[in-house]
Amino acid sequence: MTDFLAVSPDAHATAIGDELLSGGASAAEAAVAVGAYLSVAMPHFCGIGGDAVWLLADEAGTITSLNGIGQAFDFTRSVSTIAMRGPGSILTTAGAVRTWEAALAMQAPGCAIGPLLEPAIRAARDGFAVGTSQEFWTDFRRDEIGTWYGFGRYADAKAGRMLGQPELATSLATLATDGLGSFYEGDLALRIIEDLNEIGVSAVARDMSLTRAERAGPLTTAYRDVVLHAPPPPTQGVTTLAIMGILDRLGPAPARGSAQDYHLMVEAVKAAFIDRSGIDDADDARGHAERLLAPEHLDRHAASIDPAQARPWPHVFKTADTVYFATRDKKGRCVSALQSTYYDWGSGCCLPRTGIIWHNRGASFRLDEGPNRLAPGKRPFHTLTPGIATKEGRPYLLYGTQGADGQPQTTSILLRHLIDHGLAPTEALHAPRFLLGRTFSDSRESLKLEPMGQEVTIQKLGHEVASIPTLSPLAGLAGVIKIDNGGVTGDTDPRGEQTMRPSQTA
Repeated sequence: MTDFLAVSPDAHATAIGDELLSGGASAAEAAVAVGAYLSVAMPHFCGIGGDAVWLLADEAGTITSLNGIGQAFDFTRSVSTIAMRGPGSILTTAGAVRTWEAALAMQAPGCAIGPLLEPAIRAARDGFAVGTSQEFWTDFRRDEIGTWYGFGRYADAKAGRMLGQPELATSLATLATDGLGSFYEGDLALRIIEDLNEIGVSAVARDMSLTRAERAGPLTTAYRDVVLHAPPPPTQGVTTLAIMGILDRLGPAPARGSAQDYHLMVEAVKAAFIDRSGIDDADDARGHAERLLAPEHLDRHAASIDPAQARPWPHVFKTADTVYFATRDKKGRCVSALQSTYYDWGSGCCLPRTGIIWHNRGASFRLDEGPNRLAPGKRPFHTLTPGIATKEGRPYLLYGTQGADGQPQTTSILLRHLIDHGLAPTEALHAPRFLLGRTFSDSRESLKLEPMGQEVTIQKLGHEVASIPTLSPLAGLAGVIKIDNGGVTGDTDPRGEQTMRPSQTA
């Protein structure tokens, strides 16, 4: 039995990671190769024009967070309107490539970047077969995607057809030859600035050069016999930890699949989301997050939950899309990562000469006074929250999911099933899920539930229940790796277009 594994929502990306790991590559090297390939093969969810957040574990089990979150351009001091799509939604730099650079510096300093990017370059140059996920999001945006800047080739892409991205291939090839830093300083950075200027975004070279992947210790909380680790602000990692801290205080989990178990999970989510509006990039952001995880604060939240009655959902739901991938190498080093262009298809702008789809993460800023206010150099509130659970000081679970506001919700369900109910990764990923609040297909502030057989009882507890299909894409696209007794098992979500073989084991 070997002790390495990669998981991702794309079979080719996963195979690329596994091949590198089998040859002795570090978790970071494999993760960069996986992330680069996904940037080509899942352009509707992620790309080098987006952000990324990583958690890394070294051989000793020490966890480090890399927040690759682009900061607001200098010109944003004069912005008076924030658009959701188009050039007016491009307000921040892109941090994904900075996370690749920083992760390799930590686990594989001096490694050759070319071989890691070659599969992605080849897929962009020669084309890849469009998947059903991309076709779904193309069709969902069919009334608008044809009007987006540079989106002609994407508007007509159907599942099974080959899609080439030659300009993106050239950009990736430049990264391979000139180094990852060339995205931010050098000829490629200048071409990106020229592209942004051409479509009406007043970015300057200094904006790009200032982009950093912030390296920091993670936030933590205990849950049962493990310690959960999440990235610090401006991500919503504190929300996931708070949910689990509240559940820990509510005592042993009720029977798996019971109405009471789901009721408590839902109510813990509601309690934790009450605090979410204050998360931002302020100087005291970490201190604020740590106060939200203080035992007495979680005690109050737990005491506020009525085991027999639902409370109203306190949050306006927002959707977004991303990809989760994870790797564990032969030395025990781990990566748990999410990368994203925020909305499906990001800003709806594909840069003309570099072929980069830029993200619209800046659309989550606000213009009025208070947390998360737009200002030059500020990083926006971020939904990306990959996780690592350690047991006895060593990585035990790597986990994360697509889904914006749904990420803490899906993650809490996964952890409940993995830790409390002892399910294997594949079983936990198949377990029924819920999603609180509005979605693009249902504007009610309801509890969306996959079929579980307890809907009537859950309604009697005061929840307004709306049904969504079994294994609904609305309920997140997650991945899990479990490291136990010297073996590694893992799987990716059956709600995606690609399902790994049952309970993949290495």
